[in-house]
Amino acid sequence: MTQCALILAHGQPSDPRPAGAALEELAARVERLMPGWSVGAATLAEEGAIARTVEGRAGGVVFPMFMAGGWFVRVQIPQRLRAAGAEGWTVLEPFGCDPAVHELCVTLVREAGADQVILAAHGSFKSSAPADIAFHVAGRIAAGTGAVVAAGFIDQEPRLSGLTGLTGRGGVCLPFFAAEGGHVSEDIPAALAEAGFTGRILPPVGLDARVPKLIAAAIARGVPVCSGACRWMR
Repeated sequence: MTQCALILAHGQPSDPRPAGAALEELAARVERLMPGWSVGAATLAEEGAIARTVEGRAGGVVFPMFMAGGWFVRVQIPQRLRAAGAEGWTVLEPFGCDPAVHELCVTLVREAGADQVILAAHGSFKSSAPADIAFHVAGRIAAGTGAVVAAGFIDQEPRLSGLTGLTGRGGVCLPFFAAEGGHVSEDIPAALAEAGFTGRILPPVGLDARVPKLIAAAIARGVPVCSGACRWMR
């Protein structure tokens, strides 16, 4: 019997279809790695996308393509699933909480050959979850590469624009984001320019070619999102 999975992301509210199409391409790549599975995709930003994707599917697992296990994963996604009439779906731990993704970040920095790193993340003034995971990953990168690493944020302190101590040409910025979007293409470069950063900005971690395999493995494990602290914090 075919098992069902739904990769669910935030999307781009101002122009939802391109992000939705990119997520569908990702889901297709994941599905090719998972015989016996049907893997769909939807974004919160695209009206009706969840309902269309789950229609005719009698439950399955939802893989949140989010970087932290905050409000969107624990509250908004279950609410949106109920509103779409999706019954019998289990929400899994999100992409950004997977230790394999943290190790991928270490690998990306090692491959870049950088000794100074800015980990650019979204952050939040409402929840500590996005900052907690970013600081954790920054620590993993430092331990795994020996680089000087700082986490900086778009939506909280410390702001990316204030990281003036890591501005050399030998440094890199790794966007801790699941996809390309306005934050990655516009906000991060603008903030780094304000800080005087002259190094390289790497592609966001979610676009790496190894990501479909990591997602397939996470879906196969089927670990539900926890009600308390994320498992990586325990």
